[in-house]
Amino acid sequence: MPDAAIFAMVGAIVAGIGVGERLGASPATPTLVLAAAMLGLAVALRGRRGCVLALIAAVLLGSALVQRALDGLEHWPLAAAVARRADATLTGSLVGDPEGTRYSTWAVLRISSASLTGAGPVDAGGRRVLVHADADAAQRVRLLGAGDRLTMAGWLRPLEGPDERLRWRHVVARFDTTHLLAFGASRSPLMHAANDLRARVLDGTRTLPPTERGLVAAFLVGDTRDLPHAVVERFRGSGMSHLLVVSGENVAFVLALVSPVLRRLPYRARFVAGLAVLLVFGAMTRWEPSVLRACAMAACAMTGVVLGRPVTGRRVLALAVGGLLLADPFLLHSIGFLLSCGACAGIVFLGPRLVAVCPGSVWLRTVLGTTAAAQLGVIPVLLPVFGSIPLVSLPANLVAIPLAAPLTTWGLVAGLVGGLVPSLVSVLNAPTRLLADGMLGIADLASRAPLTVDVRGVIGFVAIAALAAAVVLGRMLRRHAPTDAALVVPPR
Repeated sequence: MPDAAIFAMVGAIVAGIGVGERLGASPATPTLVLAAAMLGLAVALRGRRGCVLALIAAVLLGSALVQRALDGLEHWPLAAAVARRADATLTGSLVGDPEGTRYSTWAVLRISSASLTGAGPVDAGGRRVLVHADADAAQRVRLLGAGDRLTMAGWLRPLEGPDERLRWRHVVARFDTTHLLAFGASRSPLMHAANDLRARVLDGTRTLPPTERGLVAAFLVGDTRDLPHAVVERFRGSGMSHLLVVSGENVAFVLALVSPVLRRLPYRARFVAGLAVLLVFGAMTRWEPSVLRACAMAACAMTGVVLGRPVTGRRVLALAVGGLLLADPFLLHSIGFLLSCGACAGIVFLGPRLVAVCPGSVWLRTVLGTTAAAQLGVIPVLLPVFGSIPLVSLPANLVAIPLAAPLTTWGLVAGLVGGLVPSLVSVLNAPTRLLADGMLGIADLASRAPLTVDVRGVIGFVAIAALAAAVVLGRMLRRHAPTDAALVVPPR
């Protein structure tokens, strides 16, 4: 299937998700069956008719899947108990790391068992709830991590106000608690290994000052909980906030670090080990949307190599995005996922062209062209969401990105070695601190530049550019217009 057809399929899935959200919650079983039948028929027919049927099937599939996801939010065993704000005891595992203070902590819990006061045990269907812990429970929950198991007593209530945005993370209700009855480590071997490795890496940065340590934690595993809010705002104001989340660069760095070991393995064992590395790193970073996209693309690329059918970056991007949206249609509402896809699309489609036209050495052209392509790729997401973009983002990223690579790679190695050999922590963290201070200085300096462009500015710029292009095109057409003599029909 051509790359254009695959991207058309992704567009059809996105359109189907939009249609499904308009139709509302429903099991959508007939639509799902019809989509599967049309997809099978498309594979059998192939050709142009097969492509048309495949596009229709993709629209139906996206619509059915998002309707089923919405139905899961509205219809579940504890829906009535949530409406009447019933008291309950919940047992489950944390989906991500808790956030907040020691007096008020928030976390997302996947319920494994539930018991309503006066009604006994109820099957919660593995749904997610937003846990709000106060008092002593907040101090204890705050020390836990993703995957840890806990049992709490409290009361259920509907999502209200800002909490409603968590519906796009499959959260169905809020659970307020002041009593943590029991807790324990994760039973998942994957989460146990990921949490242990994550703890060792972060423990290896313990000699850094608090701000630098928080910045390194953000660069390595996407954990910004200990990063001061003022620093986060500086990165956002300078257009460098994407560096505070784990992205495809981090995945590439990790694969590069383990590649000397992977090369020694047999061909298929190398593929399995590579997938295992992606799983562990994804769990370490709590499967942030950008990591999810990057790991999916890396897995698609490795699968193509193993099957003897290497794929282009465009095809890998389309396959990864389409597969992830089918697995979780709510990703379409994740700003992090959209920004990650936009940046990657900019690099894939615009990167080579911009690198070719940029001046300077090969290294400078690559950095400048790739950075500009990524910035252009995220503009369609940044403008509607935030209303403006900092013009200083391109030069700021041009200076910061060369520091990001060594900060991430060296920080990861130094953190891991320092966590294993405590006596080397101070020596290993000296370069890390220099790189972190440089990054903080760039963000601070760039955030002071009052250069931003809003939606109206972009619309005005596009309108002026279109008018200028129309004038130039009109003059060119008049200049090359045929004369009256040229319009005379020659004799036979």
